Amino acid sequence: MKTVKLTAAQALVKWMIAQKIEQFDGSFEMAFKGVWGIFGHGNVAGIGEALEKHKSELPTYRGHNEQGMAHAALAYTKEMRRRRFMAVTSSIGPGATNLVTAAALAHVNRLPILLLPGDIFADRRPDPVLQQVEDFEDGTVSANDCFRPVSRYFDRITRPEQLLNALPKAMSILTDPAMAGPVTLAFCQDVQAEAYNYPESFFEIVHWNVRRIQPDRREIERLANSLKKSKKPVVIAGGGVKYSDAQNELKKFLDLTKIPLVATQAGKSVLLEKDEQNLGSIGVTGSSSANAIISGADLVISVGSRLQDFTTGSNGLIKAPVYSINVQAHDLTKHKSIPVLGDAKETLQLLRELSINYKVSADYIAHYYQAKSNWTKDVDKVTSTSLMNSLPADSQVIGAVNRSVPENTVVIGAAGSMPGELHKLWRVLDQDTYHMEYGYSCMGYEVSAGIGVNLAAPNRPNVIFAGDGSYLMMNSELATAAMMGVSMTLILTNNRGYGCINRLQKASGGTEFNNLFSDSKFENQIEIDYVSHAKSMGAEATHVSDITELEREVKSAISKKGVNVIVIDTDPNISTEEGGAWWDVAIPETFIDNSKSDLSKKYLVARAIQDKGSK
Repeated sequence: MKTVKLTAAQALVKWMIAQKIEQFDGSFEMAFKGVWGIFGHGNVAGIGEALEKHKSELPTYRGHNEQGMAHAALAYTKEMRRRRFMAVTSSIGPGATNLVTAAALAHVNRLPILLLPGDIFADRRPDPVLQQVEDFEDGTVSANDCFRPVSRYFDRITRPEQLLNALPKAMSILTDPAMAGPVTLAFCQDVQAEAYNYPESFFEIVHWNVRRIQPDRREIERLANSLKKSKKPVVIAGGGVKYSDAQNELKKFLDLTKIPLVATQAGKSVLLEKDEQNLGSIGVTGSSSANAIISGADLVISVGSRLQDFTTGSNGLIKAPVYSINVQAHDLTKHKSIPVLGDAKETLQLLRELSINYKVSADYIAHYYQAKSNWTKDVDKVTSTSLMNSLPADSQVIGAVNRSVPENTVVIGAAGSMPGELHKLWRVLDQDTYHMEYGYSCMGYEVSAGIGVNLAAPNRPNVIFAGDGSYLMMNSELATAAMMGVSMTLILTNNRGYGCINRLQKASGGTEFNNLFSDSKFENQIEIDYVSHAKSMGAEATHVSDITELEREVKSAISKKGVNVIVIDTDPNISTEEGGAWWDVAIPETFIDNSKSDLSKKYLVARAIQDKGSK
């Protein structure tokens, strides 16, 4: 057996370059687009040295915050529909733990990423090293153990030869449609630099396929038989439709049966808004058309959704039997679903073949057409320029931007007010143009996501919505984007605090407290100059005073290269009331202010409806 002597870090990088993954068109691409890294004493002498030697084959990208780098990597793989991914390396200590939030985001959203945090010395000779977290009862613990609950696969590399087993295991998780998520290899810093005679065969090119799990014939026939008896079925589209590349197969099934479609945050944009069967978003941030039709359905087919509370209205919205098509068995029984384990594309194709003579009634079609028409009028109303308020509402900002960008623009968001409003109100004009991180709803994701989306789709314009709260949490990657030459347009809505949570606080019986700047314990109320700040980070930036000016600036910025920031002041107290379903947010059983006691009573009524739906 021929061998080659390499450090463990050199072997890691050489192995990464050799991994290829099948694309939807049957071609193979390098599985790893590149590596994001901030170097420190836990990785600079090992992984850093190895990456520099292979920088022409495997690009290394540098960010300003480890969490932000991982968010960019995750946005890239999300936009690539999990068919390519990236790795992120950090030093030991705070560099590593900065990645934990991103690992949780990847875990919740089922997004593959390889995390390579530096770790303590395996030989323990210099213990405790700088930034080492010492456990007084367990000598095997390091700060990187924080990754265990938020990783699909975790390993600590304490010997160079362990890579021979750990790396193929890692790749098997990254390419598994059911298990895809974060893989963490905590890499002891002395081991990174330690050499070993690796078999040359370990570095031969490997072609990986993302499996298409075939449905069990009995399960799909059971679904087809139930569908034949159904009068008012509805299909829920989740993110699994995109990851399976099942959009066209779903469209064929809907065209055949004329069943209406509703979409989760992850499933939005599998169908265009102009399609008459597309009733829009479902759930807490849903449209009135989607929620009305699904609440009256007699059968629900969920495709690729994990059926979380925002989708199901905290399990109080859907009253009909649910068939869940999913590759992950953990998701199949949620909401008392009847399981159909299988790839979305393969399952929908078979379901269409078994439903060739099925079509919903003309009355049902007319019913959901009317519901959609009513909702379209609501959207026109809340996104118009004619609302009488001193500052624009988020809905008006969305409408202005939506009217001003090309059809193929990718819209990006994550947390605060915008994801809910965008889910309801953004009109999708082209397939796969809606990029929302709402599984973890992580503030600070947005700017980094613009980088990842641009890396994945450099020929598509993208527009990012972020509130001032998210921007203040993580704006460092704005400089990264400018330095990289990334093109993005950021709409920064300034409501002077956390407007979304402020509204929730009031709605649940609380008094405005600690969310808006004006209700926080600040001695000085300052006006932050976001335009000057963005310019100092390398962006072009401007402030607009109204919706008309916003439309003009968006039309100008969206076609430009580079980072463009448009700041607009908005009203923190206005949100779209139309559409959304109930959300279970615990209300205090007792209030000091007796006038708020009705909120507790209303909450108990809603919980009773929820309990009835779960039985």
